[in-house]
Amino acid sequence: MSTEESQESKKQSSPAGFERENHSLARQSTVVASMTLVSRVSGLVRDVVLSYLFGASQVADMFFVALRIPNFFRRLFAEGAFNQAFVPVLVRYKKMGKADLVGFIAPLSGLFGFSLVIFVLLGVFFAPGLAYIFAPGFAHDPRLAQQTAELVRITFPYLGFISLTAYAGALLNAHNRFALPAFTPVLLNLSLIAGALIALSGWLNAPSVVIVAWAVLFAGVAQLTLQLPFLAGMGLLPKPTIEPKHPGVLQVGKLLVPAVFSASVGQINALVNTILASTLITGSLSWLYYADRLLELPVGLVAVALGTVMLPHLSRMAAGNDADHFKRTMDWGVNLGLLLGLPAAAALYYLALPLIAVLYMSFSNSAMTAYDVRMASYALQMFAIALPGFVLVKILAPAFFAHENTRAPVLYASGAVAVNLLGSLATFSWFGHVGLAWATALSAWMHVVLLYLGLSRRGLYRLTSRLWSMFWKIVIATLGLLGTVHGLTHDIDWLALTAQARLIWVLSLSLGGIGLYLGVLFVLGIRPKDLNQMSVSR
Repeated sequence: MSTEESQESKKQSSPAGFERENHSLARQSTVVASMTLVSRVSGLVRDVVLSYLFGASQVADMFFVALRIPNFFRRLFAEGAFNQAFVPVLVRYKKMGKADLVGFIAPLSGLFGFSLVIFVLLGVFFAPGLAYIFAPGFAHDPRLAQQTAELVRITFPYLGFISLTAYAGALLNAHNRFALPAFTPVLLNLSLIAGALIALSGWLNAPSVVIVAWAVLFAGVAQLTLQLPFLAGMGLLPKPTIEPKHPGVLQVGKLLVPAVFSASVGQINALVNTILASTLITGSLSWLYYADRLLELPVGLVAVALGTVMLPHLSRMAAGNDADHFKRTMDWGVNLGLLLGLPAAAALYYLALPLIAVLYMSFSNSAMTAYDVRMASYALQMFAIALPGFVLVKILAPAFFAHENTRAPVLYASGAVAVNLLGSLATFSWFGHVGLAWATALSAWMHVVLLYLGLSRRGLYRLTSRLWSMFWKIVIATLGLLGTVHGLTHDIDWLALTAQARLIWVLSLSLGGIGLYLGVLFVLGIRPKDLNQMSVSR
């Protein structure tokens, strides 16, 4: 380690140094959350436009399957497992110097890019098989199965571009450049909105669903193109090489296989839901999709933002054997995750129906019906129960990956997937898509319990008494929020209101609820500075 790096390590190991580190974490989390907010809001606008165009029809079900397939592999390999295997090794090479870092990036980029080309070609060739795996319920209608396969052939190459985009984003994140990678998903939303508007206008003589599918592929190209100049400017865009025996590449490969499964819980659960929902009545896939999209807003703002920012910092602390500050950073993440996640879950559960109605049934010509809104809202309530679990998983899992341990979480992921599968099979015949959403919630919380027990057993992290004190204050504030909202809205027939009245009610309740929640926390003695102080003194 150089003298400069040694001095920096000493600064970070002091209480003042750690407090600065915590402020940096908070600032970077705010940046990621702000960019993610733009992404999620534009995503909601996208889904409103798509619901207006497709509703919960058979065409919508086809498109969402074609969109889910590349996104499944993208979240599984690129944003999930690959990043968790790649970032800790990347941080280690970064500490060794620029030459070693570039020498590691070049062979990894070449091997990753080559593998993506092969995988995408195979996906396009076997599109009918993929469509059958993800939506076996479509097999009863040969025309439906064939059209879905054709859409998959259009959307699947998106996987290659978005995987390289995620890889570029990991490089930027490791150098504390969080804003651009967090903003990049906005381009997908804008592209889909543009595609839907073109389809509605009738400018092109093609089916609407085909136009929107091509918009997905265009978005992948735009997202990658946006990030490349920034990497080049930082000197992180070397000529790719193929060196599979490079030590760094071998280490990433060693960590990757178990990381694929440990990072795949959400995707496997989503796959199970898609497969089983395809056998249910028409609209089931769409109801789950629209509910999931609303869930993605708080998940992105809280869980993804915290997980994205914490992994590089935790990796640096693990590499420096700084166990004390590692645990304090975990405290900070868990506290902030609960502080934001619990009230968001409560609001999503109680306001599921009006939120779905405001977003997807506000236009007089919308293809969404009152029945569709009710069905989607039932799924959203179950997803809301899962929300705090999703947040905690994103915070607890990086503690393993920062120590380059991707094998242990495989056991916990296996347990969570098994719970989801058993829960789904036990309930979907009676409760339909709602049973599938409930099984997702059960799986999320099982994953949290298993991850925490694993961390505690290894001495990597345990909840502190002060964190428990903060937790009960958060619960009290959340219950106060729920009680007030219930008192104001328990006799409202949301679907009987006009679209304008629903919007005013939802906005008023949302803004007023935030103010009430923060007010109760203030009365209970929680201040913004506590988010840092609780981590500095355990």
